[in-house]
Amino acid sequence: MTSAIRDSVRAVDAAGVLGLLRTRPRLLGLGEPVHGEDVLLGLRNGLFRQLVEQEHFRTIAIESDCLLGLMVDDYVTTGAGTLDEVVERGFSHAWFNVSEGNRELVRWMREYNDGRPAAEQVRFAGFEGPLTDSGAASPRQALIALHGHLAARLGPDLLPCTEETLDGLIGDDDRWSDPGALMDPSKSVGRTPEADRLRQLAGDLAELFDARTAHLAETSTPDEWDRARLYRRAATGVLEYHFWLADTSPDRVERLLGLRESMMAGNLLALAERGPTLANGHNGHLQRVTSSMNMGEQLVEWPSAGMILSDRLGEEYALVTTAVGTLDRHGVDAPPSGTLEGVLHEVPQDRYVVDARVLAAAVGDLSLVHRESSSYRYSPLSPVNVATNDVIAYVKDAAPN
Repeated sequence: MTSAIRDSVRAVDAAGVLGLLRTRPRLLGLGEPVHGEDVLLGLRNGLFRQLVEQEHFRTIAIESDCLLGLMVDDYVTTGAGTLDEVVERGFSHAWFNVSEGNRELVRWMREYNDGRPAAEQVRFAGFEGPLTDSGAASPRQALIALHGHLAARLGPDLLPCTEETLDGLIGDDDRWSDPGALMDPSKSVGRTPEADRLRQLAGDLAELFDARTAHLAETSTPDEWDRARLYRRAATGVLEYHFWLADTSPDRVERLLGLRESMMAGNLLALAERGPTLANGHNGHLQRVTSSMNMGEQLVEWPSAGMILSDRLGEEYALVTTAVGTLDRHGVDAPPSGTLEGVLHEVPQDRYVVDARVLAAAVGDLSLVHRESSSYRYSPLSPVNVATNDVIAYVKDAAPN
């Protein structure tokens, strides 16, 4: 460990993180190398509380369905529903709704907002598209809500169809979310005549939305306008995703992965417009470099959401990437020397942040190798791309106390 690394080490708190950044971000990405670990989520929760109380952040966005997240936001802002209900039904991925860390986040946000005026409340959002663990959701919620928003403000005569037409074309919601469609395009309904017609109508609704933006914004509250824009993105995005689920060409997977990242980036860019936002998701989504994976002998690559965000926001997008030393639950032992995690493990502190560019310069001549992992759920830190981050957060042991 060099003195430069040691001198750059800070506590994992709002002052420590923001003190290592060149400019104050509108969007602060907090990546994690594995989902569902309450130690890491506890670290996130503590950081978000400090960002709210000390730095006037007002939104947290996590890698969960953007439409389901509206239920959580309603609860934390108005108390609608119960904590049990929103934790069970407001998160899209299996490891999120059983997480004590996410439950504690929602509980604290509701407690913080209770009695505060709307302008001072904290907000919750999902930034994932309307996707499931194994595919994509039905387009019903987004399409019907978009149609309803337009009909209420423009009148039915300008709309390309009725709500009943959309309902009939959508049909049974379950047929849209067949888990087999992810691996077998023939099980997808994304290129049926009904789906083709829905894509056309969604496009028509989106064009009408864009053409009448000024009037729609003037006749909507800020929250109604934010949600209408979300429905527009979600309706067109999920139908495009279903279209490529049914594709049989060699670039099918690349298209699907790229669409997912694009939906994430679009949602985060919209949230950043509202004010300073903390975004928490997997390192692979928030990174500033291309994502990739091997499919047999083929290397598939696609732009990550973080690449899009960095391109659009510049230095107003800041990235904190988290790495861990040991992760017993997934069979991840202490990192070997010669890896980036091995270098970070030598720092005396159990949890800390360090300037990523200082770290990159300090280890530049060490010829570090990529840490190997036996767990498919855990992604080690790449020594090649260290300087593309702003801050590295390190947790020596991710096991609960």
